Amino acid sequence: MTDKHTKEQRSYNMSRIRSTHTKIELDFKPLLIGTYLRYQPKILGKPDFGSKKYKIAVFIDGCFWHKCSKCYIQPKSNRKFWISKIKRNIKRDKFINQELKSQKYKIIRFWEHQIKKNPEKCAQKVISEVKKRR
Repeated sequence: MTDKHTKEQRSYNMSRIRSTHTKIELDFKPLLIGTYLRYQPKILGKPDFGSKKYKIAVFIDGCFWHKCSKCYIQPKSNRKFWISKIKRNIKRDKFINQELKSQKYKIIRFWEHQIKKNPEKCAQKVISEVKKRR
């Protein structure tokens, strides 16, 4: 199956994808009110939400970008580039997890589809972890 978009349109679409303040993050943020978790660019891996004080790092991994076993669909075009890119993302995620764990951080990772399906359940997991560390 070929791409529905022209090469130029696909390039434009991909260039519009951002790494911070994504729609899923902005939708999830209000559920974390009172946890004091914020975007923390100075914590290794730049977690979507985190706290140096409580040593918590919360990541929301995009199903495509981090190769979710449920949702990932391999790209049809420019496969060599995308497969390599996604493998690097996975390798970087493992490295970040190891480094943060060695610094005694609690790492919480959610897949994009988990937050879409049940954001309250995901938020409750984060909130209960913050309560344990207070």
